[in-house]
Amino acid sequence: MIWNLGSINLDNFYHLAHLPGPGETITADRFHQGLGGKGANMSVAAARAAAHVAHVGAVGADGKWAAERLLEYGVDVRHIALVQVPTGHANIHVDQQGENNIVLMGGANLMISEQIIGGALAEAGPGDFLLMQNETCGQAFAAQTAKTLGLRLAYAAAPFSADAVMALMDQIDLLVMNAVEAAQLQDATGQDISDLAVDDVVITLGAEGCRWVSNKGKTDQSFDAYSADPVDTTGAGDTFTGFLIAGLDRGLPMRDAIDLGMRAGALMVAREGTADVIPDLKEIQDHDFS
Repeated sequence: MIWNLGSINLDNFYHLAHLPGPGETITADRFHQGLGGKGANMSVAAARAAAHVAHVGAVGADGKWAAERLLEYGVDVRHIALVQVPTGHANIHVDQQGENNIVLMGGANLMISEQIIGGALAEAGPGDFLLMQNETCGQAFAAQTAKTLGLRLAYAAAPFSADAVMALMDQIDLLVMNAVEAAQLQDATGQDISDLAVDDVVITLGAEGCRWVSNKGKTDQSFDAYSADPVDTTGAGDTFTGFLIAGLDRGLPMRDAIDLGMRAGALMVAREGTADVIPDLKEIQDHDFS
């Protein structure tokens, strides 16, 4: 089972001719709102990959619909608390090439108490996964609790902070980053990825594919990306991670779990939106990637 200490955001999408520069005011061509947040995206992806995933998080009164939608997508929402601050949100600018920039407001994601986390993990068992990102509070407490209970800790280090990663380094079993984040971590630690005190590191490389460094198994392997026609890259990395962790939770070898995540990501970039358009396992199995 997967326990995801994760953000829940209301995603506000602004579709633009180009991404704005400093001091520039431009008019959006279209707007829509959907369910998002790296945590929510990963929970939906894991659920759609046929894993049992419980989301640990918080929303304000304006975000009750977000928890309800997670439930509709197959996520266990019993440990999502209702708090007295606005739900987190993201203002997402998407240009005509599918590239984006994002402004986040943490809101309820920063009001997750140790009581909420402890109450959820009290139901966890050895071998379960605790999945975390860097959009919530309570990570140190959750990591310590999880390791005490024999859980495997997967950390998707975004939005990236080298300090946040280094604070958890000795507890992380699987670290997921993109290439920019990996370079920043190497600069901060003065260590190569292959020298980190983490069993497995997965580095996403966008159109260049993916790299897996197993410091436990002493292997370094690259994977080519599947062809895709990008429409919107928002949420593609979260989709990859959710499917990756779901595959590992179901007992797939790392290589197969990475391949599953890459297939899901290839479908995701051809879609417009975040959690609401994440593909399910059957779509991936039925799609011809040749």
